Amino acid sequence: MTKIRTTCGRLTMVSLTALFVVWLYFKRSLELTTLEYQTEYSQLNCKRPEVSTLTSWSAPIVWDGTFQRNVLENHYRKQKITVGLTVFAIGKYIDKYLKNFLTSANRFFMDGHKVIFYIIVDNTSKIPYIELGPLRTFKVVQVKKENWWQDASMMCMKMIGDFIERFIKCEVDYLFCMDVDQVFQSDFGLETLDDSIAQVHAWSYKKTEKDFPYERNPQSKAYIPLGQGYYYYHHAAVFGGTPLSVLTLTKECYESIRKDKEKKLRQYHDESQLNKYYLENRPAKLLSPEYLWDYVLGAPADIKNVKISSTPKEYAQVLLHIISFEQEQHIKEIEETIALYRPPLC
Repeated sequence: MTKIRTTCGRLTMVSLTALFVVWLYFKRSLELTTLEYQTEYSQLNCKRPEVSTLTSWSAPIVWDGTFQRNVLENHYRKQKITVGLTVFAIGKYIDKYLKNFLTSANRFFMDGHKVIFYIIVDNTSKIPYIELGPLRTFKVVQVKKENWWQDASMMCMKMIGDFIERFIKCEVDYLFCMDVDQVFQSDFGLETLDDSIAQVHAWSYKKTEKDFPYERNPQSKAYIPLGQGYYYYHHAAVFGGTPLSVLTLTKECYESIRKDKEKKLRQYHDESQLNKYYLENRPAKLLSPEYLWDYVLGAPADIKNVKISSTPKEYAQVLLHIISFEQEQHIKEIEETIALYRPPLC
């Protein structure tokens, strides 16, 4: 019996030693890959001296030419990652923008890697047919249109958070959330991945913080005092990270919007809550305006390779849709009120 115990003890020690050696091997491999990536990145930064490629807290700002695609492929290919992409298409946005968005995303978003498109709509019958490429799947989530237009930012944050908790967190390693009224123009790839990812606003990237349209009302949860802030970020257009980091962001932004709404405070800019969140929780990586460009601004020399471009908005049609929807809701409320006082049928 003693011999058996001694043998078992030796086997346990051997097993633990073997596991430790394997762990050291993988740890060292990861360190070498990370070091290789960081070295390549620091060397490539020299190729874009005309732009800022690093924040004051040492987070990279990704521009065309500041990354080595083969190094990234070697790093992430071993991990067999899956990347998710959420997009909302409510009302007329399905007809006007969804097909172009999905067609271009199918071609340019994380090419060569597993992708799940989460398409969130109010009418599943209007989803366009898209022949997806290899390694690509999509899931459709139907939501109600009620109160959408009055609280779009609030509803987006709440729903994304709910979906992450319900199923997304178990299905993807990284998650991006994007607006539907934009089009991919070139590869949007692995260089964008990190724990938390923010998109620098094209209209503000050459301005200083005193010119940023931050929320300046001290009563608001989004309030940023003069003299604070580093960058101005897009709201729902592009943000992402790991599912956990996106969940934290959406929860905090939702709560801030809700509390401001209770005080009857409304921000002029949808980005207000997101910018406050990123001020207090600095993103691990920033995407330069090349990753979401607005051609209304022209074609500056420092914008060399546009990844996504904004689609020109037809505000008149959208506004008419909002007005008609509000009228429809008002009529519905009147009918429900009349029904309460209608005598019951015998």
